[in-house]
This record gives sequence, structure tokens and C-alpha cells, in this order.
Amino acid sequence: MKKYGTIRLLMPQWQGGNNPNYSFGAELLAWLAPNNDQPLINIPVQAYDGTLLENENGIYGRKQLLEQLESANNIINAHQPDRIVMFGGDCLVEQAPFAYLNERYDGELGLIWIDAHSDLVRIVGYDYGHTLPLGNLLGEGDEDFTNYVKIPLKAKNVFIAGLDSPTEQDSEIIQRLGIKTAGTNELKNSTKSIKEWIKDSDIKHLAIHLDLDVLDPKAFRSILFANPEKPYDFSAAGIMQIPQLLKLLKELSEETDVVGLGITEHMPWDSINLKNLLGEIPILNK
Repeated sequence: MKKYGTIRLLMPQWQGGNNPNYSFGAELLAWLAPNNDQPLINIPVQAYDGTLLENENGIYGRKQLLEQLESANNIINAHQPDRIVMFGGDCLVEQAPFAYLNERYDGELGLIWIDAHSDLVRIVGYDYGHTLPLGNLLGEGDEDFTNYVKIPLKAKNVFIAGLDSPTEQDSEIIQRLGIKTAGTNELKNSTKSIKEWIKDSDIKHLAIHLDLDVLDPKAFRSILFANPEKPYDFSAAGIMQIPQLLKLLKELSEETDVVGLGITEHMPWDSINLKNLLGEIPILNK
């Protein structure tokens, strides 16, 4: 198999958030990205067929999620890339590429988690796998998933950016592990804390997780929180603006070698609603 320096993965996984719309969001992300010579590799995901997911020992769709995680691991290991771009689906798609990259860079990978939520711990009453990817990568999550992480990330090599409303559970685990964090308003004034973290932790290789829900739903409407029919209010929405996010991403690329980028939880409501409309027009279905 030909070895590529950088590969793109399309993993339209929806089971981690129990929302089939995440699949379409991932596919559209991959289409929107700039064209270049990086190969785009599809990770097989079981499509939604109308069957409701079962809650299997505290996580909906556990069996499907584990099967898809194994497929992603196998495909990544077959290609042995130096860099990975992931177009997701739900946030749980990040586990396979970032666990691989931590192995690839001898357990010294830096990871910045740009997200309105920590993704460190299961939320009581919300039994979805996409609440746990960072916890899994640190060896703190669900055992079935952490078993696939051969070398857990070092907590000192993780920085959570955009976490403006941490829960009590978030604060406990962040304090216990000593994870660095910064809220949106702090980063708007200065990204000094991130630059100091990169220097102090001697981050030579960095992966970036970008959950689009870190963005303000009033400014960017293609996220779960901006559902025009029923706004999502189970957890806190993000408040970051697009220019601030772009500035942060560019600065990170200047500070160190970015070897991973995952973009997740794209929910393009207008396109989803238009797709549903087109699906009901008789002449298009003859």
C-alpha cells in the first residue's frame, strides 16, 4: 500500500450523538474542504435505517461504535500516515486518529481540544458516546473504548480551549489531572496561555480537535444548538466567533508542527431541510 504523509478520513458516524444528521454534516465538510493531493479515505459507518439505537450498558449504539472504531484503527494502521485530517460525524471519531498519532510520536503528542464541552466524562442522563472521546484518550473514559488506546495521552499535553461553562464533573477531573484550560473571552484577549503551554510542555507535534459547537450559534447556524425548530438546551452553547477561531488555528500552526486536525459535529440545518424537501418532491422520486 502506498504511504502518504497526510491522509484525510471521512467518518460520517452518527451513533455517538444518536443523530443521523451528523452523517450528512460530515460528508458536506469533506466536500467543502480545499482540494489537494491528500487522499480521502472513507471509514465504513452503518447507515441509519430507521432502527432506534439500544442503550447498551450506558451508551447508545455501543456495539456499532466499537465496530466502527476498530475499522478506523485498521485503516489508519494500514496507511501509517504522518498526519491525519478527520471529517466527522460526532466527536467520538477523534479517538482513532489521535490515539494513533500519540503512538506515532512516541507518546508525546500535544492535543488542543477546541470545544464548548470537555468530552471527558459521561453526562448523567445523556448516554451518548460523544461525551467521552477525550476521557478515552486519557485512559479515563469507558473501558471498552480505552482498551483501544495503547498509549494514553499525557494530561499535561492536553489543553481545552473554549470551555466556558464547565460542569462540576468537568472541574473535578480537570483539576485532578491538571489539564490546562482557557475560556473564549480569555483567548479573545490573548492566546498567551496556549503558547506558554506549548513551550512549557515542549509540544513538538500537535493535534487539534475542533467541535464546531464551540462557535456562537447566533453567528454560525450549522450546529446542533441552532436547530431552527427546537434549539438544543441540554448543555451550554459556545460563544466563540469565526474570526477568533481562525486566528487561533493560524497561530497554532505557527507555534508548532500540526500533525492532526479533526472537525466534527457539523449540522447544516438549511441543507438538511432542503434535502428532506427534495426527498418529498414526486418528480425527483420516480
